[in-house]
Order: sequence, then C-alpha cells, then structure tokens
Amino acid sequence: MEINDKIDGAFVFSSGKNLGVFKATGWPKEVAEFYRLEEYEGYMWLGHARYPTNTRGWWGGAHPFNILNWSVVHNGEITSYGTNKRYVESFGYKCRMFTDTEVVAYIFDLLIRKHRLPVEYALSAIAPKFWDEIDRMEEEERKIHEAIRMTYGPAALNGPFAIVVGTHEGMVFMNGEIEKNNTLIGLTDRVKLRPLVAAEKDDLVFVSSEEAAIRRICPELDKVEMPDAGTPIIVRLE
Repeated sequence: MEINDKIDGAFVFSSGKNLGVFKATGWPKEVAEFYRLEEYEGYMWLGHARYPTNTRGWWGGAHPFNILNWSVVHNGEITSYGTNKRYVESFGYKCRMFTDTEVVAYIFDLLIRKHRLPVEYALSAIAPKFWDEIDRMEEEERKIHEAIRMTYGPAALNGPFAIVVGTHEGMVFMNGEIEKNNTLIGLTDRVKLRPLVAAEKDDLVFVSSEEAAIRRICPELDKVEMPDAGTPIIVRLE
C-alpha cells in the first residue's frame, strides 16, 4: 500500500506467502498462456473473468484481489463500497484499485487476522443476520450477534454479491480450534441476489456462481448443493 500510494511508476498487485495472483486484461486462455499457469502446482485455485460494469477496465482492477494471505473473487456489486472503503481506511488500509471488490479482501484481513474474530462471526459481520432473526435467537447467541452488528456495522456488505475467498491465514473457529491450513470460503448476500453453487468429486471441492462452470471442469460430480442466502461454505484442507 505504501508503494502504490507514494512511489510513481511502481505498482504492487500481489503479496503473500505461498500465494500468487495473476492479473491481466484479455481472454482467459491468453492470460493462462502468458503466465504459463500449467507450470504451477497448488492445492487451491481461484479464477474470475469479468467485463467491467460500473468501473473502468484495467488490469489492476481485475480479480482476484489480494492482501497478504487473502485472495478474493466476487460476482455482483458492493453498493456499500463508500461506507466499507471509509471504514477500512480508518484502520490504515489504502484503496487504490478503483474496484468495489478490493475492500472485501481488506475486511477479511481486518476482522480475522487483525481482530482475531472467529471466522463464523466475521462472516456474520460481513453478511449480518436480520434483526428479526437475531431477536429469535437464544439469549447468549442473540447478545453476540447484536454486538457484531453494532460493532462492525460499517464492515457489512450490501448489494447483490457472491464471494469466494482463499487463504492459508491461521483462523480461529467458534469451538476454539485454530486452523492454519488452506481454507476456502464461499458466501452470498443475505437474500441471495447472486447465485452460489458448491460441488464435490472425490477429494475435490468446487465453488462457483454457476454449476455449468464446475461441470466444464468436472462433468461427473458426487454432490451438488446450493447454500441458503447468507449461509457460508467453509472448506478446510485436511
């Protein structure tokens, strides 16, 4: 962020350990050939192709968005971008990619790495429960979700979205377990204005906006499911 903000002629779009981000404008096949992706190996891959809708098209604004050990792709529109941007910038983050998805990566980094929220509660802050749902919860759980909404209100994402996040950042879970292996997270907005599909084949897990994209890679699947609105998919590498 310091380089992107202060040094003319220099620009960093990938940071992290054992994580690489490849961006470009062009057809996906051309991008893969340019970066020689067939020579890489990995446990987890995120891919995204988009035509810009409400922002100008440039390679720095292409998905995935990355900070440290977080990588994020997104389908939809973050209508709360202004609020989210001001919120993360109050913690020292600097948004220089000119795309709404950028703040999603920073929010994950802030809530989970910096504030050490259990991942389930961090996801509840990002796609919060409706107040009438919170009112029906048991007292202890209700107090937790009330506190999340009041404390992390500016971190909530509004608008239609489906996001997929890949990381190997150590995370705390509600049972107190700390997970340091690769983790994949899928999440939709609270009313599911954008689709999200999960599928399994043997020891492979796929998450995508569309089932057709998964079957393009793996035609025969063992299991296909569509999670409810605001219900996260969390996949942990054994």
